[in-house]
Amino acid sequence: MNHLPSEPSALPGGPFVAYNGGQLVVEQVELRALAAQHGTPLFVYSQAAVLSALAAYQRGLAGRKALICYAMKANSSLAILKLLAEAGCGFDIVSSGELERALAVGAEPAKIIFSGVGKTRHEMRHALHAGVGCFNVESLAELEVLDAVARECGAVAPVSIRVNPNVDAKTHPYISTGLKGNKFGIAHEDALTAYQRAAALPGLRVVGIDCHIGSQITEEAPYLEAMDRVLDLVSTIEAAGIAIHHIDFGGGLGINYNGDTPPQADALWTLLLARLDARGFGNRTIMIEPGRSLVGNAGVCITEVQYLKPGEQKNFCIVDAAMNDLPRPALYEAFHQIVPLQPRDAPPITYDVVGPVCESGDWLGRDRDLAVQPGDLLAVLSAGAYSMSMSSNYNTRPRAAEVMVDGGNARVIRKRESVEELWRLESI
Repeated sequence: MNHLPSEPSALPGGPFVAYNGGQLVVEQVELRALAAQHGTPLFVYSQAAVLSALAAYQRGLAGRKALICYAMKANSSLAILKLLAEAGCGFDIVSSGELERALAVGAEPAKIIFSGVGKTRHEMRHALHAGVGCFNVESLAELEVLDAVARECGAVAPVSIRVNPNVDAKTHPYISTGLKGNKFGIAHEDALTAYQRAAALPGLRVVGIDCHIGSQITEEAPYLEAMDRVLDLVSTIEAAGIAIHHIDFGGGLGINYNGDTPPQADALWTLLLARLDARGFGNRTIMIEPGRSLVGNAGVCITEVQYLKPGEQKNFCIVDAAMNDLPRPALYEAFHQIVPLQPRDAPPITYDVVGPVCESGDWLGRDRDLAVQPGDLLAVLSAGAYSMSMSSNYNTRPRAAEVMVDGGNARVIRKRESVEELWRLESI
């Protein structure tokens, strides 16, 4: 059930997303005013929330040789990338397109990590010419291809091998990445052989080791288990004469969607660094790749109620946002809190909140208690990650506009698409 919280701090994203005088605000800006000015659906982000989330990581890693590389697949809007680059972040990319976005906001190439299981030769050449800091390699076949491409370019590719530690992150199967059945990384037991091969290839230079076990992780134990397995491997690899200069522990820290209580980033890293110190690796360069935990609770999606449709088994609240705007519920039944911008003093009714797309999977929330009427505005919370970056034009629906709020100021960081723009590359 989805009940209106009695305290503003109870909202995901609080205190940056909260009720003030009966109106939902982001920082100091009323969302109702933004909807009136820019239309709906509309994504709104709190700049302070992004920087606050980043500051927790920075506190946790203070005094260490560390690089925070934002996993830009979570939200690759240029304004967010620029904000994080200016705050000292590097970037974790998974495509040439993401590389171009990072470079467009002035990212330092040496602070870019290129991850992903299916890098093409073109993407490898692009990244080598740009001078990225490291390729996170995910298979023996990729090692061979990257070596060949690097030699063709007259370059030496810095590589880190992504190791699959077979650790259960206790999250949804679609966002679990560290088990043997996942497509990511090289099996823990095959890692030494892979490193020996990498060290023997003239187009490669081993610089680190990488591990990423999943997303929306809300417990400390999987991180500690993965760290121990990676450190065991570092000892084994270095005993074979191959130096490991940095250790990349990936990302995956969860956020509060519905009362979730993941550890705070600074507390988590205090714990992990204590383990690192205890095992004698405290002087190593650390890299991490947070994504969702930096931007997820910083964003909301505003949507307007179009119709209320009572039914024998279900009541439907039909809104103008849809699965093309917010794909997570349709993809893996993800939960987002849905709250009114201006609560009504009326008894709530239980609705499924659905969109207009012609699919039964087009729903944003099931069994939500809401007191609403057509024309009311709702906010889908925790929409800063994997919403706009995964959005589509299904049903020829233009993508939403995006607005960044900084204190009492709001600026458009992406204009709403027009229908004509959707077919500008097509021909009859």
